[in-house]
Amino acid sequence: MNPLKKILLFILTMVVINHGFAQVDSTGIEKVFGKKGAVQGNVYRITFPRFDLKVKVNDFPVAPGLALTSWIGFLQMGGETMMMGDLVMLDSEEPAVVAKLVSLNLGITAIHNHLVNEQPAIKFLHFSGSGDAIKLATDIKSVLAITGTPLAPPPAAPAMQPIDWSKVEAILGKSGKHNGKLLQYSFPRKERLTESGMEMPPAIGMATGINFQMEGDKTGITGDFVLLASEVKAVVKALTESGIAVTAIHNHMLFDDPRLFMLHFWAVDEPGKLATGLKAALSQTNSKM
Repeated sequence: MNPLKKILLFILTMVVINHGFAQVDSTGIEKVFGKKGAVQGNVYRITFPRFDLKVKVNDFPVAPGLALTSWIGFLQMGGETMMMGDLVMLDSEEPAVVAKLVSLNLGITAIHNHLVNEQPAIKFLHFSGSGDAIKLATDIKSVLAITGTPLAPPPAAPAMQPIDWSKVEAILGKSGKHNGKLLQYSFPRKERLTESGMEMPPAIGMATGINFQMEGDKTGITGDFVLLASEVKAVVKALTESGIAVTAIHNHMLFDDPRLFMLHFWAVDEPGKLATGLKAALSQTNSKM
């Protein structure tokens, strides 16, 4: 190898080590879980919808993809893997999950609600860990196993007519992801976001997520805004004035910089009205729209 190529290879290697741009080797992770995840940038993300649960908010049935999906993200950081994610639990499952995470020396960074008035009651637990990717995957699988979370893929959804989301997409200014009765959006922030000094990409939970669910003649929305402290008041005002309930404001991490707050919301209404309210709230944030 000529000297110039050696220098370029060294520079590339140092970039990977210092900034975590390497891709996690997902083959072993997939063997642990027995299912495939998805690559989003340099994040390998695998999801576990709680399709075992039948949850309603008042009389609105909550689809697993709307607000009831556990996720686990793996991010290569130099010589080790970082894991972060969010577990969906029944209240009755929470004590055993916490005890298991503690026994495995995995971090618990938040436990809280996302919804209000849901039956049965649901809690969400955010966790973190670092080390060998296969051990991390094996450990978190053992946590999932003490809950009712189905580890197998969900049954195939029945065929349905495509839903016309064009009005919502026109208001929000871009196309979302169409997923059966759901329309899903992700709006990354413009800042460089870090946790313990490590850059956190949008796919590791650092983007505002918005989900719509069409249910007959009703549309439900939920998700979470990723906010700076200076944005919280304005976003609460915009949502509230649009008839969208703010259901929680809290942290997801412990050593984030800048300090971030996650704001969760819920409403059932006409889809265009909901999209207009969400657009007004998004305009109060430093997000890529």
